[in-house]
Amino acid sequence: MTITLNHTIVPATDHRAAAQFFASVMGLPELPPDGRDGHFAPVRVNETLTLDFMTVDVPADGPAVGHHLAFDVDPGTFDAIRTRLRAAGVPYGDDPARPDNGRTDHPLCARGLYFTDDAHNLYEVMSPA
Repeated sequence: MTITLNHTIVPATDHRAAAQFFASVMGLPELPPDGRDGHFAPVRVNETLTLDFMTVDVPADGPAVGHHLAFDVDPGTFDAIRTRLRAAGVPYGDDPARPDNGRTDHPLCARGLYFTDDAHNLYEVMSPA
């Protein structure tokens, strides 16, 4: 059997809002709440992967440390994601240190961008063209 990532927990300041944000930007379906007392807000990424957003406590001395999640997408999906980011007024950029510079000339692929959420998760979207 090959190893396939089934799900991962994504920290959030508000799990429902974070799942809705990610799903709307990426054009993905949200699933009904899951886990004990609905503490997961799952988003189906593909046939084998679900991101389970979960509210976490923010440290008193600063913001929560988010995850870096990277996605390969086709050119049409990339364009649709960038259009949704622009429409929602969400900053994006080609540099993880500056995910708000509005550029898409990614160093590892033809086009790519980064954007963040309020829990400081860094999302990377890469396209071959």
